[in-house]
Amino acid sequence: MKAVVVENYNSNDGISIKEIDTPGLAAGEVRVRVGAAAVGFVDGLKVQGLYQTKDPLPFVPGTEFAGTVDAVAGNIDAFKPGMPVIGMARSGALAEYISVPSAALKHLPPQVPLEAGASFQANYLTGLYALDARAALREGEILLVLGAAGGVGIAAVQIGRLMGARVIAAVSTAEKRDFAVRHGADHTIDYTQADWREALKELTGGHGPDVIFDPVGGEVSLQAFRSIAWRGRHLVVGFASGTIPALAFNLPLLKGGALLGVDLAQIQKREPETHARLMAQLFDWLASGKLQPVVGRIVPFENFREAFKTMQSRSALGKMIVKFG
Repeated sequence: MKAVVVENYNSNDGISIKEIDTPGLAAGEVRVRVGAAAVGFVDGLKVQGLYQTKDPLPFVPGTEFAGTVDAVAGNIDAFKPGMPVIGMARSGALAEYISVPSAALKHLPPQVPLEAGASFQANYLTGLYALDARAALREGEILLVLGAAGGVGIAAVQIGRLMGARVIAAVSTAEKRDFAVRHGADHTIDYTQADWREALKELTGGHGPDVIFDPVGGEVSLQAFRSIAWRGRHLVVGFASGTIPALAFNLPLLKGGALLGVDLAQIQKREPETHARLMAQLFDWLASGKLQPVVGRIVPFENFREAFKTMQSRSALGKMIVKFG
């Protein structure tokens, strides 16, 4: 089969499509013919060796995918060849086939395209876990989403609206502002402007955001926390800016505020009941049409480098998708 292979931690130029063996099936596994795979910010870090954990070289990148079941180990009854599914894995999604434990797969509702399915789980689970399980976002509260046009940011915008919040999307360009509004933001703000905190103060009537969803980091995180409402909750989701901010401890004291960490990789292991509850909620919204995953730019498998370059430049609207076939 054809697969994207990372042979050294360097730049995108060190990644290429190669012919490798099609994966076999161990007990408890399902092999999926991949129709679409997502490329997120974490994937971009992994191929450069900049993520907090490193995959042994060589490896096939990609953690999120959608496709159809190709083959099933004999001890599995829940999946049959031809079924549409979505899944997550540590790596291996940017290939024509992937074999994963059956527990890593979910049935994809028939009305949901593969491209939407591939962009769904990681971003939307992160958003719901952050806003529900960590911040306990309440109806009528003000939610500020930093980096709102990115894959996880736009997921937070949509989920915030579903939970009844008033959503302010913080973005950097007019194109991104339009994108955020199309997908549910009540207001937008340009956080590259020197006076953006004054604009935020005006939008919130001096109250400030009750919850800040922050996948950006850097100086904008510090400035956002200075504007947080009394007893506000600041969700630390990631550091797309490349800089981890250092917050003076007197600020949470003066604001009565809280910093809350959000790490998708640990949820299922450490909070299995919460993980199951949130996944059930997400798939209920997905099946009912209340939640429609945002698909960013779609590129063919042969042009996979475009997905990585766009994601790493932070110019993507939504999550980048690599399509097979």
